[in-house]
Amino acid sequence: MKRIAFFLLSLTALSSCRRPAPGYLLVRQDTTQQRAQYVFMSPGGDTVRRLDTAKYYVCFSDTVRAFAIVGIKGRKSWWAIDRDEKPLFQVYNTSDGEPTPDELRYGMIRIVDDKGRIGFANDRGKVVISPRFEAASNFYRDKAIIGGSCKKVLWCCEGENSDKHYMIDCKQAGFIDRSGRIRKMGAYSFEEMEKLSGWKPDQD
Repeated sequence: MKRIAFFLLSLTALSSCRRPAPGYLLVRQDTTQQRAQYVFMSPGGDTVRRLDTAKYYVCFSDTVRAFAIVGIKGRKSWWAIDRDEKPLFQVYNTSDGEPTPDELRYGMIRIVDDKGRIGFANDRGKVVISPRFEAASNFYRDKAIIGGSCKKVLWCCEGENSDKHYMIDCKQAGFIDRSGRIRKMGAYSFEEMEKLSGWKPDQD
């Protein structure tokens, strides 16, 4: 069975370019206090909630609809929290060794469990596909590409002081629909599965 390199693509959602929907909150950093804080604010400028810097060390979101993506001290990776700071799910990091949490694309965002398996949540903050895949692209319309029989391999670079970059090497590729049902799976390359499924890396 031919081994294939399964590249997971990190894509920027267009949501940041669109006018936010009603009911959203803005995220601002308040530096007027002794310690800088992230603040959830109404569009009119009223403070709704302050994120305690004793608990959070970064907030990646600039607006909050159903959730914001944050770094929580003492917790692995990135987390989605709702407006009341309830942790909803762990967000997939798209680039090994760099702080690059996944973003919504076609209303879906990649999530992970403690074993590194990938699933999906929707734009309302609900887990709709429980984490169970070894590798998965983000969604394009109604499908995402998945990988099976995978392992993490060094892509670049060797040497004691060099940065380590990895890719996911999978023996199989397939694709799922928005319910998580596997529609096709086999000894395909990522590129072959792109053509078979109609998945595309760019937004319309």
